[in-house]
Amino acid sequence: MVTIQNVRVTPLAVPDLPLLNCKGVHQPVFLRSLIELETDAGLVGLGETYGAQRTLDGLRKSADALIGLDPFYLNDLRRRVSAALPGGGGVNAPTAVADHRLVDVVAGAYEVACMDLQGKLLDRPVCDLLGGPVRDRVPFSAYLFFKFDRPAGQPGTDLWGEVMTPDAMVEEARRFVADHGFKSLKLKGGVLEPDLEIETMIKLREAFPDHPLRIDPNGGWTVETAIKIGKALDGVLEYLEDPVLGMDGMAAVAREVPMPLATNMAVIEFDHFPESVQKDAVQVVLSDHHYWGGLQASKHLAQICQTFGLGLSMHSNSHLGISLAAMTHLAATTPNLTYACDTHYPWVDIDITTGARPSFTDGTLGIPRGPGLGIELDPARVAELADLYKASNVTDRDDTAEMLKYVPDYERKVPRW
Repeated sequence: MVTIQNVRVTPLAVPDLPLLNCKGVHQPVFLRSLIELETDAGLVGLGETYGAQRTLDGLRKSADALIGLDPFYLNDLRRRVSAALPGGGGVNAPTAVADHRLVDVVAGAYEVACMDLQGKLLDRPVCDLLGGPVRDRVPFSAYLFFKFDRPAGQPGTDLWGEVMTPDAMVEEARRFVADHGFKSLKLKGGVLEPDLEIETMIKLREAFPDHPLRIDPNGGWTVETAIKIGKALDGVLEYLEDPVLGMDGMAAVAREVPMPLATNMAVIEFDHFPESVQKDAVQVVLSDHHYWGGLQASKHLAQICQTFGLGLSMHSNSHLGISLAAMTHLAATTPNLTYACDTHYPWVDIDITTGARPSFTDGTLGIPRGPGLGIELDPARVAELADLYKASNVTDRDDTAEMLKYVPDYERKVPRW
């Protein structure tokens, strides 16, 4: 019997770009937590999750509880984490527009590392442990952002410059498609006034007549604005993601617009399904193993979506290669993945894994080869990003405070339009 004897949690800061959303703009760095579970046999399982303070505290508070755990005993893992975090609570800062349960996030993060260990012990990839792949390559969507030019002095590089008009967004999309071959496009909306975002989507449709298109304002519109935009984009969008806040608001929009509504804000826990289905508020659910409770729970989520005839896609936040590998293994084993997955990964120019960066071909990624997640750490890069975490003095995400550096009279309003 192999057991976990050491748990390492390392906070990392990764250079980011000033990408805009309805709450403000990304900070100079985004935060991640690296998890390493070492067994008595010397094997190490890897995981990656959010790096903000509440998640980091939860990971550290529950770390000792994993000592002696058999990495195959995932039910015991969940029990141990729940006992170590009796207060529960959420992980997101008060400036966020949705929150996730701490136990789900922490247990899910450790579960990925346990399954990486399982695969290494069995010499099988994680996708085999999830039932086996149903596709050899996983489709991803380009993730488009309006953005400011990067200020001098911030870490990292910015080869994009300012993107603040519909025409500039079309050029950003052209580059994503040329560089990565993406076959679908997603725009982070709720940034420009609604008529400009309608114009942006129409121009994207003209430039990419065969690409499925989607827009996500993160609840940045009122019900009336969302209905107006949904009707204006009839025949343009494959789905409209989280146009408004709240289940009732989503249901009101769903009754009036011609395209399905998707969410990673209204339905984010299993007990949200009864109300959503009863009100027909959501037609597409975005999976994310980071907050749904891990890889196994995300498989359960897919089955529930299939039961109720709901579409399924995959949400992304800013992430590194460990998360990308876990997403790819999960998506490869999900039969009813009806839409391409989101990913921020092309915006990141550094990683903590060895070898060549994952490369998108025709907008798809192959399953990482090798046992477990199929990746290994680059210790020098880990040290570099751990040092940046210490130097940055950023411990939580706050897009609104960051926005005030660019627009001193900015006022956070959700919905804004």
